[in-house]
Amino acid sequence: MATNSMNLEDVPSESLMSELLRRMKCASKPDKRLILIGPPGSGKGTQSPIIKDEYCLCHLATGDMLRAAVAAKTPLGIKAKEAMDKGELVSDDLVVGIIDEAMKKPSCKKGFILDGFPRTVGQAQKLDDMLEKQGVKIDKVLDFAIDDAVLEERITGRWIHPASGRTYHTKFAPPKVPGLDDVSQTIVLEFLHKVTGEPLVQRKDDTAAVLKSRLDAFHKQTQPVIDYYSEKGIVAKLHAEKPQKEVTDEVKKVLS
Repeated sequence: MATNSMNLEDVPSESLMSELLRRMKCASKPDKRLILIGPPGSGKGTQSPIIKDEYCLCHLATGDMLRAAVAAKTPLGIKAKEAMDKGELVSDDLVVGIIDEAMKKPSCKKGFILDGFPRTVGQAQKLDDMLEKQGVKIDKVLDFAIDDAVLEERITGRWIHPASGRTYHTKFAPPKVPGLDDVSQTIVLEFLHKVTGEPLVQRKDDTAAVLKSRLDAFHKQTQPVIDYYSEKGIVAKLHAEKPQKEVTDEVKKVLS
């Protein structure tokens, strides 16, 4: 009969030692259940993996979990697929149920980071009810607060060279010639070639008009959620406009 068990003799000693050290480090970490809230470009995506590794948490992104549940054909995944196939929104109860399922994974033993949920006060209440049944609660809500003007400068200054994927920023990493990909010289078959000097383009999601629409929706939708958790005294307002290292230090201070 076939077995999926692994023979430890086949695992490199370095890998075993690394895993042992990781487990020892994680054993001393307190359990944490966190929610990350922030507009596009606020640095959530940068800080999330740092927090995950530092505190041995699992990262729960509702979109990814829904797709995984549908692909795995779990009972909740089947119900979610039925709703999506009809063009309907997946109910809050289903999403909370999928989060409940995901929390039972070994990787979530020390806690989790929730990103993208809850988006409404109703969802927050359903999440709290589910956690209460398990005898746990949300420990901290990290609010990546940043001025809209700073976000506009960060996002609308981004330009890309489509062919190579090279990215620029008009302020933080400008091209040598405005609007053009940097020219680098290379020798091919003894001839000097220039690469590339081609025009840069801006992604449609990076324009001021699109950003304003996204920010308006974000503020309208999530401010009540922040207020809801503020009443519980668990919101930590981060200064997300600061450099990445300073925000990381601020997160560690908040979670210590």
